[in-house]
Amino acid sequence: MIMVQYNDLYFLTIGIFFLSIVVQVLLSSKMKKYSKQQLSSSKTGAEIAQEMLANSGIYDVKVISVDGFLTDHYNPLNKTINLSPNIYNGRSVAAAAVAAHECGHAVQHNKNYIFMYLRSALVPVCNFCSTFIMFFLLIGFMMINTSLLPLEIAICLYAVTTLFTIITLPVELDASNRALNWIDENNIVSGEEYDNAKSALRLAAMTYVLAALASLTELLRLVSIVNDRKE
Repeated sequence: MIMVQYNDLYFLTIGIFFLSIVVQVLLSSKMKKYSKQQLSSSKTGAEIAQEMLANSGIYDVKVISVDGFLTDHYNPLNKTINLSPNIYNGRSVAAAAVAAHECGHAVQHNKNYIFMYLRSALVPVCNFCSTFIMFFLLIGFMMINTSLLPLEIAICLYAVTTLFTIITLPVELDASNRALNWIDENNIVSGEEYDNAKSALRLAAMTYVLAALASLTELLRLVSIVNDRKE
């Protein structure tokens, strides 16, 4: 019975992997498409971010431009909204959606949103665990016939990284909801523009959902391997 569960988890992991690739391709395609759809408000991503921050009573966060594509993020350590050039300077639906989403994280930080603080607290722990997971997995499978301890250690480390991906979900979903509500209430986008912005952010959120599912499925698969060996 355990072997059947293991096989099911194995194929589920593969399925999630390929679905993740499809979603990433669709997200990239939508972002490129919506980056060409000009906003009726004609505001740049940087202007939208600054306006949302000011409207939220946040004046200690800087909006800066960083190199790359889809490299946009909020850094809670130095309180900066980091926007890629096409988002920072863009006057498109994509620029509005992404800029407002990253500001959503700044609003979370300002309002002491619990899941954001939990995620931030887990970052150093997660980085530590990620550093050693592959080592213990390799040793664990090499020693699987003599000792399960290395593999059990790997499972404990993997559990932390899985917890991180799960806690990330409410953080990203909440930031998107804050962004969509704000750009709608402040007439940053029109009706069709709002629908497209919502579509892009929901697809981006799906990448985090799949990442969490993939991590959880792989964790359960490793557990099933250890349980199978113990029987």
